[in-house]
Amino acid sequence: MKQTEKELISLKREVSQMWELVLSQLQKANQSFFTSNLELAQEVVNRENMVDDFELKVDYNTENFIALYSPVAVDFRLALSLIKISSMLERIGDYATGIARHVLDDDCNHFNQNLIDALKIEKIFNIVTTMLSDSFVMLETENTKMSKHILVKDEVVNAAYRNSISILTNYLEQHIDQIHCGLKILLLIRKLERIGDQCSNIIEEIVFFVDAKVLKHRGPN
Repeated sequence: MKQTEKELISLKREVSQMWELVLSQLQKANQSFFTSNLELAQEVVNRENMVDDFELKVDYNTENFIALYSPVAVDFRLALSLIKISSMLERIGDYATGIARHVLDDDCNHFNQNLIDALKIEKIFNIVTTMLSDSFVMLETENTKMSKHILVKDEVVNAAYRNSISILTNYLEQHIDQIHCGLKILLLIRKLERIGDQCSNIIEEIVFFVDAKVLKHRGPN
């Protein structure tokens, strides 16, 4: 095996480890939100620096790889994609931490349950978690046929976010004393919507690496 191949395997392994950490962060943020588990939320916040350290490590090692080996074609595309993917994973980690901090504030953790159900927050959580998990599988297998299936889920998340605005508006017009918590819930859903967007961006990078195709700015089709 060539040295360049060994280095690329090592880089992919680092990104995979970062991916597993970020997925765990999102899953724990999800659990802490629905159970009001402050200890679990604090664990997510405490591990934020680990995600940041992974991004710095991937950046440094990938830049060194490019400088030392001057990769071309698929190797160069992979190196570029890994840098971008690590940045997107770091952003997802930030959003998960933001959700955990929402739980730690402990001022809106018992917001109207019927409204939480109407907003379909649990469904959105499950979708973005699945998107993050499936995109990891897509990188590991380099099976870009999965991309359409994953990207369609982002459209579902976007629609749920748009619907949440009108649902919350109608609710808060009747419950003006809950505006504070209503706005915080909207910000939480916005974080989930952004996680979906970041997962879509990751998919675009994997397709670029594997198939040398650029999906950016081409719309849902």
